[in-house]
Amino acid sequence: MLRLRNAQGPLGRRAVARTLLATALLSVVAVVPAAASAPQAPTAAAPVRNDAGTPAHQQVAHFYGAYIDAVRAEGGGKLAAALRSFYLTPHLRTQLDTWERRNHADGVLRAQNTPLAFRVAPGESGAGHTWSQVRLTWSNGKHPTHTYLTVRSDLRTGRISGIGK
Repeated sequence: MLRLRNAQGPLGRRAVARTLLATALLSVVAVVPAAASAPQAPTAAAPVRNDAGTPAHQQVAHFYGAYIDAVRAEGGGKLAAALRSFYLTPHLRTQLDTWERRNHADGVLRAQNTPLAFRVAPGESGAGHTWSQVRLTWSNGKHPTHTYLTVRSDLRTGRISGIGK
């Protein structure tokens, strides 16, 4: 599972820049075909990671990491809107606008404030879509508070096409 923590305080803008840079680099790496790289002799065993498995699940993780950093840094300003335009389908953006007017909260997070951390776990796939479970962490301590969202992605475009509880 992919887990990112958000920067707090004056370092928030740096965290946003780092997140966007990492997203751009990971997107470029995902596009380069495996056949283009020459085989190299192994030097040591690579550490095993339990990341979100497919590119669609990784896109969800990239989006939530960058979006949470953007909302924390600028309160949902231009960067958050640009991230929504890039990662979300137009139909979902329309649905979120309606949901937000009715509920007076952020539709992506389904909350009025910003979580401390998040995790993305891959779910099932079928009919051209794949689902991820996003766990948002709202408090620290012995008994942290979590909420869970189900996020649907379009396998053809890689864009997020649905967010629900």
